[in-house]
Amino acid sequence: MIARNEARCLARCLESARPHVDELLVVDTGSTDDTPRIALACGARLEQFAWIDDFSAARNFALAQTEAPWRLVLDADEWIEEGGACLREATGASPFIGEVSVRSAFDDGAAVRHAPSWIARFLPRGPQFAGRVHEQIVHALPVRRLPLVVGHDGYRQAQQGAKAGRNERLLRRQLAEEPGNAYLHYQLGKDLQVQDQHAAAAAEFGRARTRLGWPSAAAAGPLTPRPGWLHDLVVRELFCRKRTRDFAAALEFARAEAPWWPESPDFHFAFADLLLDAALAEPQRAAQLLPDMEAHLLRCLELGEKPLLEGAVEGRGSFLAAHNLAVYYDLTGRTADAARLRAGAAVPR
Repeated sequence: MIARNEARCLARCLESARPHVDELLVVDTGSTDDTPRIALACGARLEQFAWIDDFSAARNFALAQTEAPWRLVLDADEWIEEGGACLREATGASPFIGEVSVRSAFDDGAAVRHAPSWIARFLPRGPQFAGRVHEQIVHALPVRRLPLVVGHDGYRQAQQGAKAGRNERLLRRQLAEEPGNAYLHYQLGKDLQVQDQHAAAAAEFGRARTRLGWPSAAAAGPLTPRPGWLHDLVVRELFCRKRTRDFAAALEFARAEAPWWPESPDFHFAFADLLLDAALAEPQRAAQLLPDMEAHLLRCLELGEKPLLEGAVEGRGSFLAAHNLAVYYDLTGRTADAARLRAGAAVPR
């Protein structure tokens, strides 16, 4: 791993990995807290790298510090939750890139939600990272998804202050070098969304779709390749458009995207959320909008959870949809239906 000022969480990460690896390697990129001391106390080998505003340079330096035939890459604000035993088994295979499920916690009002992402973190010797920020592995190897679940709390609000502005600055710098890179526009949109700059975030998501040719390319035939993060982009853009309160434009966008995401509880949940806010803002249209909202929430429950979709949030196919639908039924006098939904929502808010 590379780390800087991660005294809060470094030991948690290293202790979770220790039973499953032969060596712990921490590359410090300029800490001013106890990160180096903690790394050494946990039995890690410590190396130093002078930070040059380039995550891939630091990652590749770290990879170069070991001759191990396989490497598990973690961040300090992550930890192995389950499935660590699969790593030993995987080392007997021919070289491949292993994706693991990174389960990220984030704050949603007073509640904490979780969203899984499949990220390449288990690597054979050889492949390297590219990209100043939100770096990606460059390779031509087969990709396998491993049953390894990694927890992550770096998106919690309490952890965001120290990183404020850093990723945006690096993303804009890299976009100046690669203005046609759809993935960078998507990542910049995510960063702006976290900063509550919803109009600017929606604009970046739109630029990413334009670079991909989405959805016009899909209408003409299969989009090759159709990146997994496109699902997360569309759902995020829908939430951001809702927050701008231009409901006419947001509803137009949602209806245009709906044919492409019929199996996504996250899309239906976001669409229902938009319809509710539009109905509250324009009560004269509530009779038209609220039945559609109900239909989308029912579709969420029909689909159930879809954790393999990039950016899927736990609960949108189950307890979150059930709660919102129960509130709607209570307000419209359908108390028996509301009670049945609450009885079946096993996970509390």
